[in-house]
Amino acid sequence: MSVLVTEASEYHSKDFNWETLRQEIENDPSLNYHLLPFPSPQQEEQHSRDSIKAWQNFHIQHSSGKFFKERRYLLKEFPELVSCEDGCKVLEVGCGNGSTALPILRGNEKIILYACDCSNETLERAKEFVAASNVVSVEHRFHPFCCDFVTTGFPKWLTCDYCREMFALKGQNYLSDVREKRTHETDICCVGGVDFITLIFTLSAVPLQTMPTAIRECFSVLKPGGLLLFRDYGLYDMTMLRFEPEQRVGFREYMRSDGTRSYFFSLDVVRNLFICAGFIELEIEYCCVKSVNRQNGKSMRRVWVHAYGDRFLLIRISTD
Repeated sequence: MSVLVTEASEYHSKDFNWETLRQEIENDPSLNYHLLPFPSPQQEEQHSRDSIKAWQNFHIQHSSGKFFKERRYLLKEFPELVSCEDGCKVLEVGCGNGSTALPILRGNEKIILYACDCSNETLERAKEFVAASNVVSVEHRFHPFCCDFVTTGFPKWLTCDYCREMFALKGQNYLSDVREKRTHETDICCVGGVDFITLIFTLSAVPLQTMPTAIRECFSVLKPGGLLLFRDYGLYDMTMLRFEPEQRVGFREYMRSDGTRSYFFSLDVVRNLFICAGFIELEIEYCCVKSVNRQNGKSMRRVWVHAYGDRFLLIRISTD
């Protein structure tokens, strides 16, 4: 067994019960400010620009790549990435320094990986990170490109224009074929599109008000039957509880001193966001991991949301 597989197999996600943690947090008066309603946020257009700039500065500051460890657990958490067929296309949204892209490329030599980020500087670091792996056949399957998918959307070459038009009409003339065996002829002729999208600790970094638009963009470039693989910060994660009251910029939404922001998801919020965009829920759960700080010996309780979303197959409603 390879070192990569060995390390992935040791990953665990049920170290404690999330409901027990919730009760503890919500009964602690010192943490009550995390539960309070928040006034309506300001205009998000400026916030989005500021957020992009903050993340660009963050990645420049951490250009060595040591801040992010390679996410080798992904192959265990999302085994479809290992078993997908030759020529399978994956879109990694918000690739950062490549800590998600590299284990995917290593785990399956049949995958072609497109990776986007809003910062050219960050993409250069990702290219260097992948190149430094010295793994044969990795670099030529890695295709990074600069894109702020939240404000400008994905480039047209990821999917065909006709698919985008059909997606726009979804709410008017189309319905889901979820409960069928999916043998109907569809009106979508995806000559482009991707088989998988990985959205790993990316959505939490964009303003809450722009999340629905971001998720619809992801839906629009997935092939029918494609999967979106989601993992992000969960409600009452240790890092959420460390934020001070003045760092709140929304309900369950916080801004760090460097200007980067983070939202902490409940299962219901994730479910509603993705179902409203057209996804089918296949799996959603809290991953609860307890680790120990080696320096001070303190126990840390981490919470992430892990989810699969399946793209709807859309068929035209018959008028006969």
